[in-house]
Amino acid sequence: MGLGGMIAGAAVDAAAKKVEMAQRLKGRTPEQQKVIKYFYQAGGCLSKCINDEEYESMIMTKAKSMDFKQKALDKHGLDESQVKEVEPIHLENYMFDDKKAYAKRGKDGIWRSSAYQITWIFSSSTQVYVYQYTFNLDEDGKKERTEEYFYKDITNFSTTSELIEKEVPGKTSCTGKTEYIRTTVDTNLFQLVVPGDKFLAAMQQNDYTEKAVQAIKAKLREKKG
Repeated sequence: MGLGGMIAGAAVDAAAKKVEMAQRLKGRTPEQQKVIKYFYQAGGCLSKCINDEEYESMIMTKAKSMDFKQKALDKHGLDESQVKEVEPIHLENYMFDDKKAYAKRGKDGIWRSSAYQITWIFSSSTQVYVYQYTFNLDEDGKKERTEEYFYKDITNFSTTSELIEKEVPGKTSCTGKTEYIRTTVDTNLFQLVVPGDKFLAAMQQNDYTEKAVQAIKAKLREKKG
């Protein structure tokens, strides 16, 4: 993820953020507390929060904790042999457009969020089936969504880039004081458009997603032709 750019006059009251963090730690599990502290603290010589690699490992462990492809098929009551018009599409990435989600730019330059989203898209001869699972590591919340669309109703498949404003830790001094700033995160999304609505999915911009989107766009053109 790239940095969209700092917003002018973006200093955030550090004392208020410290109080806010203390409130959000209440009632959370030890693991959730580690996650919350990770997003409130930038890291410094006195920092005891988990690092970027440890947080990434936590996310990946959760993302691989179940077979989401099979879960998606089961939710739709499908067998994979029924949805072979296009190779099943698998999208996943951190999600930043959830207002409740925290965000932080790691020392490696990668933006991470407390919300992570996994999406599977299947295509039959007449319909497109989507399944989406979104989870948060700072709380017990999760969200599942299943949708079915007829090709004739779909306007377009595309990818888009959006700038999302977030409050993030800037730096932490050796006294333990963290400076907070407002900034924008450049996030990539897949979108399926139907009249009056859009289905959005967090995605990584790479060769796989580019080819997958091109394949399903070609199938849509074929079905509408």
